[in-house]
Amino acid sequence: MRPASALTRIAVFAIAAGIVLAAPGQPAQLPESDVPAATASPDQVPPSLLRAAATDPADAPRYTPGADLSEVLSRPAMRPGEVYRNPVFGRNEVVVANVRNTAVLIGDSQSVPDDSWPRRALAALGYNVHFCGYGGTGFTAANGKVGNYIDALERGDWMLPVGTPGLVVIEGGGNDAARGASDAQITANANRLVQAMRARYPTTSMVMVGTLAKGANNGGGRRSQVDNLLSTIAAKQGITFVSAGDWLTKYNLTQHLADPVHMDSEGRKALGTVLERRFRELGIPDITAAAAAPAQAGAGSKKG
Repeated sequence: MRPASALTRIAVFAIAAGIVLAAPGQPAQLPESDVPAATASPDQVPPSLLRAAATDPADAPRYTPGADLSEVLSRPAMRPGEVYRNPVFGRNEVVVANVRNTAVLIGDSQSVPDDSWPRRALAALGYNVHFCGYGGTGFTAANGKVGNYIDALERGDWMLPVGTPGLVVIEGGGNDAARGASDAQITANANRLVQAMRARYPTTSMVMVGTLAKGANNGGGRRSQVDNLLSTIAAKQGITFVSAGDWLTKYNLTQHLADPVHMDSEGRKALGTVLERRFRELGIPDITAAAAAPAQAGAGSKKG
């Protein structure tokens, strides 16, 4: 029985390694020190076997709805910054530190600066931010360097983090409004993006932040219309929505516009506080407070 057991372990290991290395593209070249010995068990696959060479994004298959990643991610830990080829979704992902306290922020130029109002709000709740996006992009809008949100994800313009983040936030719509995207086009791509993110992170809470504008009755125009459209999309998808379609007027922030659509530093600070408050009102977890609670409970239980 012993020889049979050993052969079984080797076969299982070979299959597990083959699944990863069979992803599209050229197999990663491994140094001899990374090649496992015949006696290694299947749960000791070296991290280098889980890293695939970069591939042509066009060759990457689309995500598999409802895929179970529990087995894929029960692998040896890798270092932050390392790239992992997810064999279930056929995409490269990047290792980030403390992923459970990380918010994946998908957005446009409103989210780009380190002190942007979405980032400020997330930082106030204790989240590290992993940004996926670019200025000039949106649900349908691309900027010549990267695709729109869903196309950029599917062709690998940016990488999602390995593991399960604490929160996913999707912000945008302004560039779609500016470029005349129709309701149908925005709806189709927003639904695709939400479905893709839900398939990849089925247990992670998702929030959609709408389009910053002046409001329908104060010159908000198409930007306010897109904000309202995104509200309807989020409701149908069953995800939390934060409307920003009248914030510039509601909070008297037009004086802090650096240009027709972007805030200056004071405006970003003010809007960050507004968004933080809305997050709290909607029950988005404050992970700083959650982490402090057990420590305080432990300290209170000590006897003098």
